[in-house]
Amino acid sequence: MTEKINLIIISDSVGDTGFNMAKAASAQFPKTEFTYSRFPFVTSTEKLEKVFEDIAGLDNLIIMYTLAVPELVNIVFKYGRENNIRTIDFLTDTVDAIGKLSDEKPSRESGAMYHLTQKYFDRISAMEFAVMYDDGKDPKGFLEADVVLLGVSRTSKTPLSLFLANRNLKVANLPLVPQAHIPEEIFKIDPKKIIGLTNDPEVLNRIRRERMIAYGLSPDTSYSNMNEINNELKFAKDLYDKIGCYVINVANRSIEETAALVMAHLGINDLKSQQI
Repeated sequence: MTEKINLIIISDSVGDTGFNMAKAASAQFPKTEFTYSRFPFVTSTEKLEKVFEDIAGLDNLIIMYTLAVPELVNIVFKYGRENNIRTIDFLTDTVDAIGKLSDEKPSRESGAMYHLTQKYFDRISAMEFAVMYDDGKDPKGFLEADVVLLGVSRTSKTPLSLFLANRNLKVANLPLVPQAHIPEEIFKIDPKKIIGLTNDPEVLNRIRRERMIAYGLSPDTSYSNMNEINNELKFAKDLYDKIGCYVINVANRSIEETAALVMAHLGINDLKSQQI
């Protein structure tokens, strides 16, 4: 009996349709453990090849996809056949069936179920921006961002970045480590656009210990050591004071609550930027 099944959801848009269908199907098997790996915005053969590289080492997987372009559909089907992997096309059969009864040819347009307004495209762009400039991958992103998040490890930088991106904000974030070089771009940004994230030492200690345990490692490391945590938080506080940025303590706050504080600080009405 298979203990865990890996469901791979590939989409040329946001991927909500495929993910929801995968969740609905897996709910019929309450005793089976599932993992869900989403790959949104796969719009080229290059991006599709990157997906195949990422899933190459997985066992017990099923590839589910919502791709509008026939060329990409064929590549996934061929990959599944050559690697003895079950593939499920959530879109093509339905589109073809409707096409046989309709005088209209399908547009083969990615994300056609969404209202393709400028706001929608802005949201997609913001999501891609958040992924591209996550964890300080490229300092030039700080200058292009609507908001820059700073914080030590486990202060919710990445999930907060994605949540704000879903509100059409371009977000870049930078992990803070004592004595680490701070990119000069940080000091060129309007301090109002910078948000310093912090946490209570005890909460950070608990989160980090739980993370190490989840990885099957000893929870008692320098990563979770209270002295090291206090040093990190002091380093962050000194930087925030130097910059003069707005600081939010994320301890016991949900992502939604923290995001609301960020948007209020930026003077943004959430009703104007809500998700499509």
